[in-house]
Amino acid sequence: MAFAQLQLRVQNGFDSWRELVNPQRFRVLQQRPAYFFEAKNMKQQISFRVNGDSHSLETQPNRLLLDCLRDDLKITGPKEGCSVGVCGACTVLVNGRLVSACLELAVRCDGADITTIEGLGTPDNLHPIQQAFIDQGGFQCGICTPGMVLTTKALLDQNPEPSDDQIKAWMMGNLCRCTGYYKIADSVKAAALAYSPTSNPNPSER
Repeated sequence: MAFAQLQLRVQNGFDSWRELVNPQRFRVLQQRPAYFFEAKNMKQQISFRVNGDSHSLETQPNRLLLDCLRDDLKITGPKEGCSVGVCGACTVLVNGRLVSACLELAVRCDGADITTIEGLGTPDNLHPIQQAFIDQGGFQCGICTPGMVLTTKALLDQNPEPSDDQIKAWMMGNLCRCTGYYKIADSVKAAALAYSPTSNPNPSER
């Protein structure tokens, strides 16, 4: 892509590299109404809790939750992988619900309670799910691991004793290029044995 084309697109309101390097996505963006591009110059005050801490900030209505977490709040546990909600690397919990932060608008989370991987355990006192992934070799490079751990937490909160088929179905939204998934399934099973949603009264450490 020519530099002049990049300059023109930036001037037209594209402030994300994802909108510059993906021509197919750019063609879709061209069809968006004019107010989408005007949103770049608008600001909205939002407040939410992340891992138990309250945050308040001004942001554009079209700004993604992932960008607010990583760039504004410096919470880097959620990773950007596919940018289309497929890989699961950006997974967070919003009011206990699994959300792809690369698709969720930050303004939609106003007043919400958000949990990222930083909200589970500490380096000196790991969450049982984190410990299970270490013990069972459920991670290698670590890019997908935050999403895997949070997805496992959401599963066990809802179903403390999942079957093998239920684990596979629940984890299918999280992709891994390293482990081949067998160790991830073993990690979820081990976590189910060690973890009870009601065993820890502090939800930020569950």
